[in-house]
Amino acid sequence: MTLLIVIIALALIFDYINGFHDAANSIATIVSTKVLTPGQAVIWAALFNFVAFFIFKDHGVANTIAKTVKPDIVSGQSMLLVILAGLLSAIFWNLFTWWYGLPSSSSHALIGAFAGAAISFGGFNAINSEPIIKTISFILLAPVIGMIVAFIISLWFIHSFKKGWMPKIIAAFIFLLIAIFLKNNLETDPEKLKTHFNSYLLRIIFHSSNFKWILLSGIVFIMTVFTLFLNRLNASKANIWFKRLQLVSSAAFSIGHGGNDAQKVMGIIMASLIAYNPTLYSLDNMVWWVPLACYAAIALGTVSGGWKIVKTMGTKITKVTPFEGVAAETAGAMTLFITESLKIPVSTTHTITGSVIGVGATKRLSAVRWGVTVNLLWAWVLTIPINGLLAGFLYYLFHKLF
Repeated sequence: MTLLIVIIALALIFDYINGFHDAANSIATIVSTKVLTPGQAVIWAALFNFVAFFIFKDHGVANTIAKTVKPDIVSGQSMLLVILAGLLSAIFWNLFTWWYGLPSSSSHALIGAFAGAAISFGGFNAINSEPIIKTISFILLAPVIGMIVAFIISLWFIHSFKKGWMPKIIAAFIFLLIAIFLKNNLETDPEKLKTHFNSYLLRIIFHSSNFKWILLSGIVFIMTVFTLFLNRLNASKANIWFKRLQLVSSAAFSIGHGGNDAQKVMGIIMASLIAYNPTLYSLDNMVWWVPLACYAAIALGTVSGGWKIVKTMGTKITKVTPFEGVAAETAGAMTLFITESLKIPVSTTHTITGSVIGVGATKRLSAVRWGVTVNLLWAWVLTIPINGLLAGFLYYLFHKLF
């Protein structure tokens, strides 16, 4: 029991550190564009980190993380030691990269460490290859998707400044896509809409699998309506409106950040509870306090801020304006919402970095400081193997000691 309590405490500490380490992801653009002060920005981001608790109820990413290690090979006391070694390694890496201002992935640190400790115990047969392959593939795919979507959104905004019918045609096409998307993705079966609302319409809107899509579609809808009026605004007025819209886009990204990253710790805690008592706990029934504690911990961490990384994300990669901040954050939010629905644990750091690069590339490729970007890529590539090796060594020590 003592070891289990220590692991849960360390997991929540990691979640807290993840919050202030990744606070830059949510606030860097909104601070660099001076829409909010740093203090206001972290409170804004933390609020919506916690709002994700009410939106993401399927816990698909948590299940993927928990299944990284095979419980039929690593179980009981051995699993607890594996998790302990993984958490200590990931905490060290997060603090190390935070100190040097490197926006590395907390998610990949945790997954790499968890897998590395398991390999130290039982070899490569002790890990499930599917979640590992998904995670590794999205080291590249997440930033590329964010970059492409941000590039498209930026061009869309730029084109909307022009006179003529084309912006209106594009807006009508997007409205049609939103309608088709919602029609094909919303749960409408009365038997499956298990909520406390009496109204059928409210049950559809606030059903856990529906609300995140309605929310994301609503943000895109607001942006689309906004583009219809862009060609009537001068540069100064447009900038003011983009600053207002950036509050919405940063909130959406913070929700995606909380929903994605808090679930990773939820998966670790559930894996430790199952290892401690497999008859009492299972992944199909998330213990009620686990998501509440994880979302609260990451929100508190975000309030603490991550000022060293804010500078890298907000100014060193490329200079970001409110217009570009909206494009980057919206692209990042869309990527996080989609990958969460696919149960893929992606890095919010990688996602927003790719999005920032995408908006910078719309100006010209030289607007992106590629030297800084290459340094970030090295940190991304090394995160999983370094944490795997460190956690494997720590497990070896724990195995000898205990």
